[in-house]
Amino acid sequence: MTATSSRAGTDGGPDAGLAPGALAEVADLANRIAGTVGRVIVGKPDVVRIALITLLAEGHLLVEDVPGVGKTTLAKALARAIDCTVSRVQFTPDLLPGDITGMSIYNRQTSEFEFRPGPVFANIVIADEINRASPKTQSALLESMAERQVTVDGMTYPLATPFMVVATQNPIEMDGTYPLPEAQRDRFTCRVSVGYPDMAAELAMVDEHAAADPLRAIRPVTDGRRVAAVVDLVRRIHIGPEVRQYCVELVAATRRMPDVRLGASPRSTLQLVRAARAQAALSGRTFVVPDDVQAIAVPVLAHRLLLTPEAIAARRSAADLVRGLIGRAPVPAPGRPV
Repeated sequence: MTATSSRAGTDGGPDAGLAPGALAEVADLANRIAGTVGRVIVGKPDVVRIALITLLAEGHLLVEDVPGVGKTTLAKALARAIDCTVSRVQFTPDLLPGDITGMSIYNRQTSEFEFRPGPVFANIVIADEINRASPKTQSALLESMAERQVTVDGMTYPLATPFMVVATQNPIEMDGTYPLPEAQRDRFTCRVSVGYPDMAAELAMVDEHAAADPLRAIRPVTDGRRVAAVVDLVRRIHIGPEVRQYCVELVAATRRMPDVRLGASPRSTLQLVRAARAQAALSGRTFVVPDDVQAIAVPVLAHRLLLTPEAIAARRSAADLVRGLIGRAPVPAPGRPV
């Protein structure tokens, strides 16, 4: 059963604190960034949309796919479209946690230890091939992604605002990779796969990009201050009690599925709500409808599910399980709770 794009599931209308005209700023920012990234990632508007939703939801993005399809290019294009601080970390087996967070170094002139910030102290952090580092090194991002701060030698340092981690990873079946720990995966708001382009898009890519690197032509279309202002607008998108209940029940249902041995966490419920607000904003609405939740449920929930050995042997995917769950779950109707 699917919902209609009406005000189904709201509790009386849009949030009075956010006028429809305020969404013009959100649309302008989204169109500028999408147009810039779309010139580099050809023929993948849905992938760019998920990246934008993650940015507006104050989340972190995991880009998973085979080599050569543009994972790192997507991350770089998104970062370059915003005039803010950007850092890139190439994850390798010998990378240490201090190489990411920074470390205290002894200053012989002052006879004191001084903290030298690592690359995590940036607005956008590109974690390239994150699953090629050991789980110990991957865990260096846990605190920063969840609490937007870093603790080193008992001292806590706040991170920049906005703050977003865009990580790429190769499938875990490939040589030299480690599966992301459950706690690490759970901190990524969305996971997206770029996939192979269709023949027309690949031909356009050859014609336009073979002679020059398209990333060099990217110029920032916005800055961190404006992104932070738009994120504040997205926070004020209205979500009624019935739609909130719908989100809670969708997430809770993943914990009861027979093919799943570990369902989605309460953190994923919060991130599903934030992503649904961003989806509503990109659709030009000041309130969330069930369609917004359904549109973003697979990117938000699928990567958090651990399947049973039987489901894996049967070649079932977490994404298909979430789609099936969406089709079965009751959808809220106007004036009637789930």
